[in-house]
Amino acid sequence: MSTEIVVVPHTHWDREWYEPFQRFRLRLVALLDEVLDTMERQPAYHFTLDGQLACVDDYLEVRPENRDRVAALVESGRLAVGPWQILLDEFLCSGENIVRNLELGMARADKLGGAMPVGYLPDMFGHAAQMPQILRRAGLLHACVYRGVPSSVTTDAFAWVAPDGTALRTQYLPAGGYGNGAHLFHDPAGLKERADAFTRTMREWHGPEGSLLAMYGTDHSAPVRGLPEMVAAIGARMDTLSGYIGDCSGEVDGLPEVRGELRSHARANILPGVISVRAHVKQAMSRAERMVERYAEPLATLWGEEWPGRFLDMAWWRLVDASGHDSVTGCGVDDTAQQVAARIAEAEHLGQAVRDMVTARLAGAVPSDGVLVANPTPAPRRGVVLVDVAGHHPLVDPSGAAVPVQPLEHAATLLLDDEMDPATALSFVHGTELYGQHITSWSVEDGTLTFTVARETQAVFDVDDLRGELDGVTRVRIVAEPRRTVAALVEVPPLGHTSVRPAPHEQVFGPPAGASGLPTEHDPSCWLSSDSAALPVRGDEEVLDNGLLRVTIARDGTLTLVGQDGTTVTGAGRIVDGGDVGDTYNYAPPPADLIVDEPVSVESELIASGPLVAMVDVRRTYRWPAAGGAIDGAPELPAIARTPAAEDVVVTTRVELRAGEPFVRLDVEFDNRCADHRVRLHVPLPDRATQSYAEGQFAVTTRGLTPEGGCGETPLPTFPASSWVAAGGVAALLEHVTEYEVVDGAELALTLLRSVGYLSRNRNPLRPEPAGPQLPTPAAQSRGVRRVSLALMPYRESWEEVVPHAEAFRHDLLVVPGQGAQHLSLPAPAAGLSVTGNGVTMTSLRDRDGWHELRVVALTPGDTEAVVEGSFTRARHADLRGRPGEDLPVTDGTLRLSLKAWEIATIQLANSG
Repeated sequence: MSTEIVVVPHTHWDREWYEPFQRFRLRLVALLDEVLDTMERQPAYHFTLDGQLACVDDYLEVRPENRDRVAALVESGRLAVGPWQILLDEFLCSGENIVRNLELGMARADKLGGAMPVGYLPDMFGHAAQMPQILRRAGLLHACVYRGVPSSVTTDAFAWVAPDGTALRTQYLPAGGYGNGAHLFHDPAGLKERADAFTRTMREWHGPEGSLLAMYGTDHSAPVRGLPEMVAAIGARMDTLSGYIGDCSGEVDGLPEVRGELRSHARANILPGVISVRAHVKQAMSRAERMVERYAEPLATLWGEEWPGRFLDMAWWRLVDASGHDSVTGCGVDDTAQQVAARIAEAEHLGQAVRDMVTARLAGAVPSDGVLVANPTPAPRRGVVLVDVAGHHPLVDPSGAAVPVQPLEHAATLLLDDEMDPATALSFVHGTELYGQHITSWSVEDGTLTFTVARETQAVFDVDDLRGELDGVTRVRIVAEPRRTVAALVEVPPLGHTSVRPAPHEQVFGPPAGASGLPTEHDPSCWLSSDSAALPVRGDEEVLDNGLLRVTIARDGTLTLVGQDGTTVTGAGRIVDGGDVGDTYNYAPPPADLIVDEPVSVESELIASGPLVAMVDVRRTYRWPAAGGAIDGAPELPAIARTPAAEDVVVTTRVELRAGEPFVRLDVEFDNRCADHRVRLHVPLPDRATQSYAEGQFAVTTRGLTPEGGCGETPLPTFPASSWVAAGGVAALLEHVTEYEVVDGAELALTLLRSVGYLSRNRNPLRPEPAGPQLPTPAAQSRGVRRVSLALMPYRESWEEVVPHAEAFRHDLLVVPGQGAQHLSLPAPAAGLSVTGNGVTMTSLRDRDGWHELRVVALTPGDTEAVVEGSFTRARHADLRGRPGEDLPVTDGTLRLSLKAWEIATIQLANSG
């Protein structure tokens, strides 16, 4: 037999899954001990370590003495590691997270002898559209995939084309995926017959010429003893995956093309239910990514002092670790999900720490009675913020101009009024601190000791001065300065900051007119400009209107939205509850489902009526079945139905409309006391849709209404969207990756919650084979209070209208209390870096070796230009690993950068010298 089979020994190592990380690691250490020993005894032995450096790092943390042994095998080319830090889920993390994952993995691999030059993606549940461009811009010329490949691919290799046109040679793993050769060597007996059968099968994919790839390994598998001898016995050779693919050129000419994302069910299950299970983990992941990507790093880059690189590195390590395809997906046991959630929380805390460190420095120049307002987006913003300030005076900006405000609530001023031994009250005093505030004065009158406290004080207080005045005191009062929360409309420079503070009425408006107090023109609604971008908001319990959008609340609690151009959405916000007897991988309705979509009662409460913010709480009470039927594990499909017992569930939707926003914000909250069900929010479309448009991972993906099936699982038309999804004239703006479906071309359905009780059901009605062990996951029922924030925006012409508004919705202006002396004036507004251009979106800004590294993507189907303005004199291209490229011309602090449609561009900026 000729050497036509190339055997690639490997292991697919799920870092955490049906066991938590540390339990799997014990097995990993034993496996790699054996691999190293075997490779050193047998020079012909090669091994591919699953394309992720996490395996190496996890091993060397336990066996640090073996680092040189690992490096020697990597340098020899016999042990292939990387290029990823961890094998991720491509749809449940941000595009920037994907880049940092690759960057970390390749940098770590370089220290051991070099990364495998193949974008190995063996078990992800589908693949993002921009992956070919990401891999190519990191210097990789090949990808290798298994799941998601469409039926149009009938060869072992194809040209995978990203939206920008980048084409990458991609090795497909047919006939068994990453374990297509796992059956070959389990027993020397019958080896030749199995090899002949393998050759016949694979020739159908490879054609009559060329070597056949036999991936010898499965989940958590160790190499079989005597493998080199068996490989030699069939005339095959052993190599790494990079060794096999390295024999192929990176040319794609003549290969069949596949464009965009790979989410077909034709050849393998893609397990789409992971998008919606344990939704709180997805919420936390998105929140932590935004904190690090769009707040901590840009703030530290533009406004920090010493670069807090170590803190940010630690945050990214945790985000990347959490992105694993059995981690953020939520398809592991509860112990695994708990550890992933803790890791994500640590990443967010690290980002918050860096954010707070930088903003504290900026807030030091803002008087303590004012607030700093920072803008995390690279475009000028005029937006509503919530500000907590003392007193009743109007707010002014640094120029002294009045800032439009709307009072929302007032803090309590009487904190204590009780009969009390004054000695007890004095024990509450710590320095000047009392009840979390600071003593500004005190008095004793008619047997009552009264303390006046405030957030800030310049007063000197000595408790000993008080002790001699306590005779006859039997009552203690603590009175706080008046404080209020107001909505304020502020203008903030791009990636910059401004500030506001209270000022006396007379200073702002002059003497009041008449005995009635403030003149009419001092009504905050009159401070708004007459242009449509800042018309006042008017609201009552039935109608909210800001000139850009009119929202009417129907008796059933649904909404009618009418845009400025007349686009109308009727019946938005309908809540639909149905059964789910699936598992963490696949949704499955009961054979006889009970759908609940009508509330038993509805009530509305006006919270704020304008002129900057109008809010109504809509409370709808539903009777949801308490649970689904039990699972018995029998080979027959159990007769599962929803229980007749029901729970009264109150779904509260806060409907909020702000000045200048063409979308309505919705905060949906309910206490989930039910099991085995799915809750979705439905939005009827103004126009029937044949396609949807969803943003995610540096692209906007166009999808039809039905996915391609063919493998086994039922191909449900549910898809992921990261920051927004649009169809038929309405868009949903999202805070986290959300599962959606366009139902019959008429409604957009967004999954708010999916409650299930098993990692995998052996008999899932919509998936014929198990996706993992049948283990209980009671925490995946997601009981307790659940809250989801989103916004709805009608549009007329194109989804491109949605992009800037989704950016603003996801990245709120940041408000920080002033920390400077009260005698200070407000500092002048300051701009950081401006990035403008049709469809141009910033995804990252950080410091790299003294350069400001900016990453943008052109979210547009046509070529565009990015205009970058700031205090820089030099600019150059860089790849996704930060390696510098050609210089770019800069004129007066302005860089004009031509971008192809969907291009990801990394630019480094600096000052001369």
